[in-house]
Amino acid sequence: MQVPQHLRYSSDHEWVALEGTRAKVGITDYAQDALGDVVYVQVPAVGAVVKAGDSFGEVESTKSVSDIYAPMSGTVVAVNAALADSPELLNSDPYAAGWLCEIECTDPAEIDALLDAGAYQGLIDG
Repeated sequence: MQVPQHLRYSSDHEWVALEGTRAKVGITDYAQDALGDVVYVQVPAVGAVVKAGDSFGEVESTKSVSDIYAPMSGTVVAVNAALADSPELLNSDPYAAGWLCEIECTDPAEIDALLDAGAYQGLIDG
């Protein structure tokens, strides 16, 4: 499983790349592997206000449907439109082409509540 060192992680298996006050969000390699083949992704709408810990989308795979939880609070300012036609990007490239959305954070300090790569690796190793 890939766990890039420069990202932060939620215990719900979302990753965050924070640049200034903007957080790019996706699901982890571990999450996409557990889901299996992704067939549909529902991302939040641009302009949606999200709160850390709340469900803000879902991923449907051949195995199940899973909620996606906001790792940071703020306003959704961009979504990955490519996922509408190519949801399998979550499987093939979860940390780059498979990103979900970008959030303009209301409290960038929330990043401190997320796991670093080492802690996330410990979580998935059980």
